[in-house]
Amino acid sequence: MMKEQLNFIPQANPKASYLACKGEIDAAVQKVLQTGWYILGQEVRDFESEFATYVGAGNAVGVASGTDALEIAIRACDIGPGDIVFTVSHTAVATVAAIERAGAFPVLVDIDPHTFTMDPVCLSKAINHYENHSSLKPKAVIPVHLYGHPADMQTIVEIAKKNHLQVIEDCSQALGAKLNGKNVGTFGDLATFSFYPTKNLGAFGDGGMVVCNSTELADKMRALREYGWTERYISAFPGLNSRLDELQAAILRVKLRHLDADVTRRREIAGLYNEMLGSTKLVLPSEGNDIFHAYHLYVVQTEDRGGLQAYLREHSVGTAVHYPVPVHLQPAYKGRTLTAVDGLVITEGVCKKILSLPMYPQLTNEQVKKVCIHVKEWENNRK
Repeated sequence: MMKEQLNFIPQANPKASYLACKGEIDAAVQKVLQTGWYILGQEVRDFESEFATYVGAGNAVGVASGTDALEIAIRACDIGPGDIVFTVSHTAVATVAAIERAGAFPVLVDIDPHTFTMDPVCLSKAINHYENHSSLKPKAVIPVHLYGHPADMQTIVEIAKKNHLQVIEDCSQALGAKLNGKNVGTFGDLATFSFYPTKNLGAFGDGGMVVCNSTELADKMRALREYGWTERYISAFPGLNSRLDELQAAILRVKLRHLDADVTRRREIAGLYNEMLGSTKLVLPSEGNDIFHAYHLYVVQTEDRGGLQAYLREHSVGTAVHYPVPVHLQPAYKGRTLTAVDGLVITEGVCKKILSLPMYPQLTNEQVKKVCIHVKEWENNRK
């Protein structure tokens, strides 16, 4: 059993990211422990500054999770009860949960079958429908840069401006991705990020960030993350308790210095997968000429996901499904979530076929080769 565990290739491996930077991370953690200051201190302020510079934004506000980042961004834009926020159903449930936590109504639109991101045509139709046939007021769009692939931001922003909607980018899975050479997170009015341990920039706990160019919005979000305080212990408006702690900020500062190298490695691994699986019947991820995919996940499509997943598991290869059930079909949301008038045909189709293969920067070429060999074995056995 021990030998099998040693040979197992997990789908994600946050521990490997710790071991890769162990000395730097241990030193950073010890430094924080010795200061005696553990919440919203100098490490957080320095990380916010460094993160804003990396993304190319004017301001960054650290919070306790990516979900909180979305909620705080929505609330900072004065979006709440009676307001509509357009997003997608093929996403982590956090995207929709944050909209509801802010009191607004999510309207879910379909996705592009190749990029898995918001379809601008479906968005435009949904906006027109709800503008003319609903008492609710459209206020914002949250495109999700899924799996590390940027959404079509030029078109989405153009549609949003035409309809006087704010744009909040959900970049939780796409830090390091670019569109036409421009970082995701710099197209909308605000952008949010998650530092969940498996993300491209992962903490060893939880954490999130909101970036924007507006100093006014940034100041409001700093108040929102801490009870609505504009002066200590005095709440100017209702807020949350959502503070990025010093230990996670210190760890993230170390890992931010290695992020570009990690994304480069992710892209190398994706290239190896593309090369070795190109002759199979799997549908592989696509990447346009203007896209710099950050490959948070490497997601393939197959008509027999269960069969492939079981075979890989038997041969010590871990996989995952991101995500098996669209948000609008999950028990908590089924029958009560607003959707686009044309339905979510693509969303409901792809969720049955997608499978995430192992993807993390410390994955070796030999491990990638092993994964591909077993995929090909499985396919040959089915003939």
